[in-house]
Amino acid sequence: MAMKNLLKEDDIKKALDQFKAVDSFDHKKFFDVVGLKALSADNVKLVFQALDVDASGFIEEEELKFVLKGFSADGRDLTDKETKAFLTAADKDGDGKIGIDEFEALVHE
Repeated sequence: MAMKNLLKEDDIKKALDQFKAVDSFDHKKFFDVVGLKALSADNVKLVFQALDVDASGFIEEEELKFVLKGFSADGRDLTDKETKAFLTAADKDGDGKIGIDEFEALVHE
């Protein structure tokens, strides 16, 4: 499912523009600006599925690095520092990847 079916194109652009600079990514602010926080839990899970490129049921560190591209092809890659900070914030069970419930909890925290 395309992100444009769940989120407003203007909000996606605004969020990506706000975090264009290297090492500027803040998942809480991004989720708010892009409109994820306003979505229902079910729709957040649809976003998760779109970001889970290999359909493993998890967003692994390698997928997380490219998470902004999941919102738009214009999105930049996250730095290793940003990727690790994002993973640490979301990975509550310590398995090194983000499950669907962990992602939904992170968005709505």
